[in-house]
Amino acid sequence: MTAKCRKKESKSSADRPLVCVDLFAGAGGFSFAAMQAGFTVAAAVELNAHACKTYKKNIADAHGVSLYEGDILGVCPDTIKKLDIGDGQECDVLLGGPPCQGFSVHRIKGAGVDDPRNQLILKYFEFVKTIRPKVFLMENVPGMLWERHRTFLDAFYLQARATDYKVLQPIEIDARDYGVPQRRKRVFILGIRGDMDLDIHWPPRPTHGDAKALEQDETLQPWLSAQTVFQMDDVAGDINNVHMRHSPELIKVFKATPKNGGSRHQSGRVLKCHQGHDGHKDVYGRIDPLKPAPTMTTACINPSKGRFVHPTEDHGITVRQAARFQTFPDSFQFEGGLIASGVQVGNAVPVKLGQILMETIKEGLISDPKKK
Repeated sequence: MTAKCRKKESKSSADRPLVCVDLFAGAGGFSFAAMQAGFTVAAAVELNAHACKTYKKNIADAHGVSLYEGDILGVCPDTIKKLDIGDGQECDVLLGGPPCQGFSVHRIKGAGVDDPRNQLILKYFEFVKTIRPKVFLMENVPGMLWERHRTFLDAFYLQARATDYKVLQPIEIDARDYGVPQRRKRVFILGIRGDMDLDIHWPPRPTHGDAKALEQDETLQPWLSAQTVFQMDDVAGDINNVHMRHSPELIKVFKATPKNGGSRHQSGRVLKCHQGHDGHKDVYGRIDPLKPAPTMTTACINPSKGRFVHPTEDHGITVRQAARFQTFPDSFQFEGGLIASGVQVGNAVPVKLGQILMETIKEGLISDPKKK
């Protein structure tokens, strides 16, 4: 485990920047969003080696963030409190979503109930109790709200009450309602320290909507379609402008698949695993450029895992295109190669959504009469 530490200078609460710490930081989507919203990221914790390289390249080295590389179970919250927040200073926001595999909708029957990764939620709360942020924001997949995971949520809320945090009910947010060109539902849980009196509108008011929403609210903008991504120009020398190399047989299938939203079954290709049922309709399907894209998963660069074929070209989408669906700027480079980069993109919080969430929290913190 390594960390980059820097000396903290004491500042008054009136002139210091708002500070956040990012746990389970991944490639840095939430951290980057926080910085876009005007926060200073003091420290981040991440296990995945490829994600750490990406975080270093794009965030830590450029902005002086202390990156703790390794299993969070071995990271002492008090270390971050002392070394990265500093004496007499406070953490404004604690970010982070524990790995979602234990809660994923792809898990079947009882799988995931006793998944040890779910215990990371409790580790997350150790940081809350030690660092005492004014606000914490946890992100996870909708599956965490399933009944079979209730014991973990109940334990989370019990600890929150025991440490004087008011925890709002989990909310499910679809990123396309906030200007992200993809269908992506995630759960966010906001906790507010008991001595804080935040005037906050939570969740943030949507900025985009479908035809029905537009009829009811003329201030909304229409959902962004996938076409916004594919109309963007490539950047010379972009290491992430790469896609999977497909077999000649598979390329023939793509050529036979109707452009702009065609499905695998329209190509005439039937695999053994597709026989006898109507499932797997999206695998090897083309993205429809006139609609928001499907959720960018950790396998978003693999057409066998979903509707991830380019609308008009005969290959899967590139890492850069997937990152654009997650609203990362083209200057943000993912390290580790094609597969590892795809995983990082799929795990990230969309930057634009994260920025809106953090700006909303920032407004509440600034307006709080007890902030000093």
